[in-house]
Amino acid sequence: MYTWLIDSIGIRDLRADLAAAVRRAGSGHSTVITIDGRGVAALGPVDADPGTGGMAALVARGLVTPPRRTDAPRPSEPVPVWSAARLDRLAAELRGR
Repeated sequence: MYTWLIDSIGIRDLRADLAAAVRRAGSGHSTVITIDGRGVAALGPVDADPGTGGMAALVARGLVTPPRRTDAPRPSEPVPVWSAARLDRLAAELRGR
């Protein structure tokens, strides 16, 4: 819907003028938030059509870099923890010390 209204703003500029960026998002503008020139997040309208934007559109415009990993990280096995256990002793036990 508003895919041509994508801007980018540095995190410092966003902190200084957050209210204006949120007002722009409310009026339909999408903004890519950058850190050190690299897009890390997007601020946009809540009711935006999901098929017109998103990560694929930002990658196509060259505003963000696609992730290098395509697989999801595997969750680690749960560690049983007993009540009143000291965390330093648990960590040492897990490390095999």
